[in-house]
Amino acid sequence: MRIAVGSDHRGFAVKAKVIALLKRLSHDVEDFGAHSGDAVDYPDVAAQVASRVSAGQADRGILICGTGLGMCIAANKLQGVRAATCHDDLTAEMSRRHNDVNVLCLSADMLGERLIDRMVEIWLATEFEGGRHARRVQKISELEAAPRVTPPPTS
Repeated sequence: MRIAVGSDHRGFAVKAKVIALLKRLSHDVEDFGAHSGDAVDYPDVAAQVASRVSAGQADRGILICGTGLGMCIAANKLQGVRAATCHDDLTAEMSRRHNDVNVLCLSADMLGERLIDRMVEIWLATEFEGGRHARRVQKISELEAAPRVTPPPTS
């Protein structure tokens, strides 16, 4: 599987460990930084990883920042990206099984190394169930493609 990976400065050390795990699992990995502990803006990294997934140049993406939340918000702005911040085995599994999540967002500050490894392995191994969930994911795609609605003015 082709996996695009990125982090901000807070996720730099965790990203290196995740990349090592992905390579041990025989995945092709593309690293979009951060390449040091120097401060970077997480939306820039999220955009690079999510762009690769959106364009079909990566099968999936993994993003890491302090909480996983900022990366998730930024990644979800790109068409075709379904990013989720996961906190445990169950959220990692269900994000794939029911939501067909293609970008996993992780917290560098709140998750331990063993938990992250387990979550990544579960997330990569879990298939999308389809069925009623496919209908719902399709509705998400339709929302994404819909023209923006301007709310009526308030008095």
